[in-house]
Amino acid sequence: MADQQLKKTQPAAAGLDGTDLAILVALVEDGRMTNAALAARVGVAESTCAYRVRALRESGVIAGINARLDLGALGHPIHAIIKVRLGSHSREHVRNLYDRLVRVPGALTVWHVGGDDDFLLHVAVASPEELRDLILEHVTVHPMVRQTETQLVFEVRDGRGVLPG
Repeated sequence: MADQQLKKTQPAAAGLDGTDLAILVALVEDGRMTNAALAARVGVAESTCAYRVRALRESGVIAGINARLDLGALGHPIHAIIKVRLGSHSREHVRNLYDRLVRVPGALTVWHVGGDDDFLLHVAVASPEELRDLILEHVTVHPMVRQTETQLVFEVRDGRGVLPG
């Protein structure tokens, strides 16, 4: 079983052993897996598995388990990344804008980044007109925003991630 090999071959990361890593790999693949199925897959007792999952949650390693939504099926088929550059980089202005950007309708993720841009805003909208209105009504209206650039997202694939496997 690959999970058994994982437990034996992977070095401890952030204080995690092979059992913890195998649990994480399984939960990333299927976050709805029952404790019984998870324990069987990892090769530990159900009580041990439940204890390990609880410890991973309490330590913050498992920050949450979320549903992945089909945004197109929900009427938001257009995705874009809006690059935002600020005219002022005072701590207050950065925090203020960050707080506002996460509340923009359709905002999926907001990154505060270094480099030429200051924020990257990933949004999903119903139409090109809605994207235009979102930018004009929720992003460029802030006096600290100096420039924006919008990139349409054609396709998204999940990357390999950081877990062994």
